[in-house]
Amino acid sequence: MDQKTTVTLLELAAKSLLNNEPAAIHALDEIPRDLFVPLFNAAFLGGHKTILKAMVRVWPFRCLHIGSLNTQESYYDILEAMIDGLQMLPAQNSSSCKIQQNFGSLHVCCRNLQIDRMSGHRSILQFVDLGCIDHLEMDQANLSEVVTLLARVIHLYSLTLYNMPYKYFERRNFRSFLLCLGRLDNLQELSLSFFCLTNQLYRLLSIGTAGILNLAGGERGTLRVVPRQLDTLYLPYCSLSDRDVTVLSESSQATHLRVLSLSNNHFFSEVYEPLQTLLEKVSSTLQHLEIDNCMITDSTLSAILPALSHCTHLNFLSFAFNPITMLVLKSLLQHLTSLMKLKYVIYPVPLHCYEEGNFHDSLDRQKLAEVQAQLEAMLHGAQRDDMKWVTCDFHSTRRRFNTDVWP
Repeated sequence: MDQKTTVTLLELAAKSLLNNEPAAIHALDEIPRDLFVPLFNAAFLGGHKTILKAMVRVWPFRCLHIGSLNTQESYYDILEAMIDGLQMLPAQNSSSCKIQQNFGSLHVCCRNLQIDRMSGHRSILQFVDLGCIDHLEMDQANLSEVVTLLARVIHLYSLTLYNMPYKYFERRNFRSFLLCLGRLDNLQELSLSFFCLTNQLYRLLSIGTAGILNLAGGERGTLRVVPRQLDTLYLPYCSLSDRDVTVLSESSQATHLRVLSLSNNHFFSEVYEPLQTLLEKVSSTLQHLEIDNCMITDSTLSAILPALSHCTHLNFLSFAFNPITMLVLKSLLQHLTSLMKLKYVIYPVPLHCYEEGNFHDSLDRQKLAEVQAQLEAMLHGAQRDDMKWVTCDFHSTRRRFNTDVWP
């Protein structure tokens, strides 16, 4: 009997037990260890909270891997049931529980934590060892809540924050936030969306004298906030200025970036030097670039094209929603076909496809079809049928693409 057949029989036995919850719970002390995992999986998927609670109490292995949980759905009740099943022994002369009695045997570990509105999850967080978290994502939290949580993480690899209310960006909390980031030595991915950083990016980066941070009490010193080994940086909707991009282009963190998103920051226009310098600096490492809706014009794109052409590891480029003409778009394609690793490009609808050359006006679908046909012909002529070029416009659902477009 092969292993696959054995696993199938165990799963069938587990499902059979679940048909009679009292019998399943009574049998937990007698069933073989090999049956615990398939029984737990079946109970978890079936939402058998009573059995899950009982199984947690007698779990025979060192670790219990739960997998992905979403507290916005029915998984919240499942997680709550399993927490209730943890053995909390009362301390002597006390009517309340003190986890300290079981200290060393209980370790609730979470690797990837996503929080939507902090207020609804504080009770669960008290059971979780936040030092185990690798990836942290927070939505609609104020900065003081972020600081409180960051103070408890140790080995954070990825941090994502978005929809941070502007009113919470007062100086004291922002300073505390920067200090917390400075302690995350393992941080390699940082994503800040809808996070107002106008003329403040220098405070996140270390660039010599420009990275000096004012501390409480007037103390001054050069601090490293974001680690130099950072390889992924997302800063969409951060209200970045020309000065911020200049700071980024001069920072040591830009040396190793593989993924960069500066989308939806209206700072480029005719000022291209900071972006040009930045692309030159990351040319040997950059693989993924997003500069959508940055008011990049023909002159800007033409100026940065030589630097972009030297990004030999680039495999994804998105620069949609920028006011570009067909002439420059064709020139860009001709230059980018030499980048053999580049497979996916999301480009803006050329201005001539809109009435009066304004991409907020009505779109001429016939003209757009002609553009797509021309680009496909150029790709075929350059023997780059492996490179996929797609587009989107303001009148379609935001970034509505087939899943096979994304790497």
